[in-house]
Order: sequence, then C-alpha cells, then structure tokens
Amino acid sequence: MRRKLILSLVTIMVVSFGSFFIVLATGTKPTLGLDLQGGVSVTQEPKVGSEFSDASLDLAVEKIRERVDALGVAEPEIFRQGDAIVVNLPGVENQNEAIALVQVTGQVYLRPVMSQCQTLDLTPTTTTVAGETTVPGTTVPGSTVPSTTAAPGPGRAISSTNTSTTVAATATTAAATVTTVGITPASATTTPVTTPPGPTTTVEPQAVDENGLPIPESDPNNSQFLPVQGANPPQYCLVGPQQGTGEVFKDNAVATIIPTTGWGVQVDLRPGAQGNDIWNALANQCFNTTELCPTGQLAIELDGTLQSVANVQTDNFQGSVQISGEFSEGEARNLARVINSGSLPVQLELRSVQNVSPTLGQDSLRAAWISGLVGLLMVLIFMVLYYRALGLIVALGLMLSGAILWSIVSVLSQTQGLALSLSGIAGIIVSVGVTVDSYVVFFERLKDEVRSGKTLRNSAQRGFQGAWRTIVIADLVSLIGAFTLWYLTVGAVRGFAFFLGLATACDLVVAYFFTRPTVLLLARTKWMERRKVMGIEVTQVGIAS
Repeated sequence: MRRKLILSLVTIMVVSFGSFFIVLATGTKPTLGLDLQGGVSVTQEPKVGSEFSDASLDLAVEKIRERVDALGVAEPEIFRQGDAIVVNLPGVENQNEAIALVQVTGQVYLRPVMSQCQTLDLTPTTTTVAGETTVPGTTVPGSTVPSTTAAPGPGRAISSTNTSTTVAATATTAAATVTTVGITPASATTTPVTTPPGPTTTVEPQAVDENGLPIPESDPNNSQFLPVQGANPPQYCLVGPQQGTGEVFKDNAVATIIPTTGWGVQVDLRPGAQGNDIWNALANQCFNTTELCPTGQLAIELDGTLQSVANVQTDNFQGSVQISGEFSEGEARNLARVINSGSLPVQLELRSVQNVSPTLGQDSLRAAWISGLVGLLMVLIFMVLYYRALGLIVALGLMLSGAILWSIVSVLSQTQGLALSLSGIAGIIVSVGVTVDSYVVFFERLKDEVRSGKTLRNSAQRGFQGAWRTIVIADLVSLIGAFTLWYLTVGAVRGFAFFLGLATACDLVVAYFFTRPTVLLLARTKWMERRKVMGIEVTQVGIAS
C-alpha cells in the first residue's frame, strides 16, 4: 500500500512539473485571444431586403474560417449572432487586410472546364496534354509561368435523371489547347501569355502563394486556374467565365446512393429561364464539346474552389440533375449543402470594423493576473490559518493543477489554435474555488473522523473514501454546467466554459493522485499525529489505539 501511494505521488509530480518545464524549454506558451493581444473585430450581416437561408449563413461561416485558417491567424473567433457573422482576428492590425480576409461571396458559379484538371509543375517545360503540345512559356519579369503535367481527372459525371445515358466512370480526354498562363504575385503586373495557334483562352494573371500555386480567389468573369476541393495531390483546372449561378437550382439537393455508382447528389432545377434553360444551354456546350467547353466537363465553384468537376452526359435536362461518381458519403453531403446554399446565396455587407489595441489587451492581461494572484493568495492564507500545515498541501496541489493546466493550454494553442482570453482566465479563477472545495470536503471529513476517537491513520483512509464520492459529484456538476454552456453558447461564454471544465477535470486528477497519497502517507508519521497540524487541540480528541 505504501509503495503504491509513493508511486502515485511521484508520478503525478513528474508528469505535471515535467510537462511544465518542457513547454517552457521549447518556448511553447498559450496563444492570447483578441481581448488580450489586440486585433480586429469585423461584423457582417446580410444585405437589407435580400433573401438568404440558414444554410447559406452557415456555409459562409465555414468559408471564412477556411480562408482565415489558411493564412495562419492564431485562434480566430468566428461565430453567428443571429443573422450576423462576427469575426475576431487576434494579432491582425490592418483593418483593410481584415476586411478582405473575411469577405466571401457565398455565390455558387457554373463554369466550363477549358482543359483537363492537372497537377501544376512550376518548371517551364514542353509537355503534351490531351493530344496537344504546348510550347515553353515566356517568363515575364516578376512572374512564374507554369507548365502542366497530365493527371487523371475527377471520376464524376452529370446526367439527367430522365435519361438512360451511361454514367462515365472516368473523365473524358477530349483534346484541348492548354493556355500557358503568367501567374504573378499580387504586387506585380504582367501581360497575359497565350499559345497560338488553335482555340485559345485569355487568362488574367493570378497571384500566387508562398508555394508558387495560384491563390484560389474567384474571378467569375475571366478564365483562371482554380483548385479542386479535396484533391490529393492538389489539382487545378483551367475554367472559363461563369455561365450561370447556383440560383438555377432549387434548394432541395440531397446526398443519395445512386445505383452502380454509389454516393451522389440529386437536385431539381428551377423552371424556365431562371433555371432549366440556363442549365441546358451550358449542358449543350459541354455535351457537344464546343470551344466554350472543350473538355465536356462542368465545374461548380464556390469562393475560388471547385466543389465538383464532372462530365456532362446529356444536352437535355428535364427538371432535375444527378451528379454521380467517386463520392464518399461526406463529400456527397457537402456538395449537396453547397448547392443548396448557392440556390439562395447570402450577400453580406459590413456592419462594423473595430480595432482592439494591443495596449488595451496588455492592460486587461495585467489586471487579470493581479486579480487572480490576489484571490489565490487570500485563499491560501485562509487555508493555512484554518488547517495549519495542511494548508501547505493545498498550496502544492494548486501548483500542480496550474502546471498541468498551463501545459495543456500551451499544447492546444500550438496544435488546435486554442486561445486564452479574458473569459478563459475568468473560468480558471472560478475553478480555484471548485478545487479548494475538494480540499475542504476531505479535510473536514478527516477532522470528523479524528474527533470521533479513531487513529489518524484510519481517519485518513476512511475520510478520503467518504469525501471522494462528494468530490466527484460536485466536480461532475461543474463539468455538466461547463459542457452545457460550451455547447449552447458562442463567443466569450464558450471560452469561459471550456477553461472552467478543463480546470475542474484537472482538480479530479490532482485530488486522487496527489492529495490522497500525500495525506495518507503523512498520516502514518508521528509529525502528523500532533493534532494542531490540522487545527485541532489535543484536548478535543480522545486517544485511540
């Protein structure tokens, strides 16, 4: 028994303090939220009088999150408040940068695919694609000209549910002239480069990211290279100007299992000139592989990313469309959601842009530290005065809890983008009361056992057994409350709930693996037998064997 207690005590101390020193040595530390390090807060709302759906707003939130995460903004806070979308960007100082970052169109475009989808090789070479040969590109100062390397196209097809057309399992390989494009950084200006003879497509220069790949920014009125959603390795398609929007669809797209092909999407078209006519005009071009759609493929684009690229199987659709091919269930459901949101796109406009100064954040952080430390010190003074030497166990236990909490938050900040905000600090400070309650329950039960005339050794064992159930129930109540707040709320309240729950969970671990073995081991010593150690006078207790 003694060996197990010592092992438990040593293990919890090594794990807690060891992890704490590791994160300090590696320079890992919690990321601060907007209210502590400053930044920009942007609020957008749908345009007054415009129609939109909840699905469109939810998808807009996701697209904003994808764009923000791609640029590495630490712990962005993106959430809905009714119909408004609030985006908090810690560490961002430029308002114009923040506005450009969070503005998404929410518009779905139908765009013909001008060349087979490719992986991009940024080394200028002469290659053969779909039966045609391209010449080496001409490098324009400040630009990079990519060549294309043939890669399998998406194995998907678009067909009418009213026809018996066989659904293709692989992309077509129709011959097409691939245009060599000048891709330039946003700050450079060049003249588009094309490769005659034959049908050519003028493509506006595109900005590139740090890897030299085109940045997926939608330019629906010009041809451009855009990435295919979820393609691995990344694939880009040269798509032409949009020839229709997602408003041709009704908002009834569903993911369904299609015989012989597996998961796919089925959706109805709006009647007449608003839907069916627009779709059939584009389908006719792609089915007959005209110059406007030489590959026979049609792409569905949202916010600069091609959500689907598929072969058109008929030129006459009567009221409904079926998109089938190599979909997983998740991919099919996501495409259905995109189509539904595009049928009634949300048009967002700015409502407010606020700068939170770093100075204000530093003042808030300093005030939080001072208030937390003062409160903690007052609690420790009370525990020492009331429980005498046992108050020192409380101090050491709080240090262990703090070390574990710091390590977990630091790791989550680096791996999951967690940020420590004022509300989170408030949750931690409140959790100190929960933690101290655990010690009070145990110590009071221990004193009751001693007053009843039992030996200190027996009192410690029985006292913890009786107190542990109470501690677990009390902490579970806090955890349930924290989870409920986290699940049902957004913004600062969520941060408060998360840190309160995390600190409460740490309390359970420390209570069992540190407080229990420490008190049980001390109860075996002659030093602990002196009743004043617990604030009990010798005359108050009887001597028990």
